[in-house]
Amino acid sequence: MTPILERATDLHFRIWAEFRTMPGLRLTRDQACRLFGGESNKVVEALQDLVDAAMLRQFGPYYVRADLGNFTA
Repeated sequence: MTPILERATDLHFRIWAEFRTMPGLRLTRDQACRLFGGESNKVVEALQDLVDAAMLRQFGPYYVRADLGNFTA
């Protein structure tokens, strides 16, 4: 387990659960902050942790699952 996942919070798991259950989901930072609520800096930090753990990718302004191949608009 990576150090990022060892310190995962409920927010990390909630974000990943949304992306796992909706494989085509793509969110901007602002959309994710609205969807997941709470402090926007915590949401952005969790998103970056998931990118660093190779669970999500960031394409321009969008966060998407890392295991789905190429991004298409």
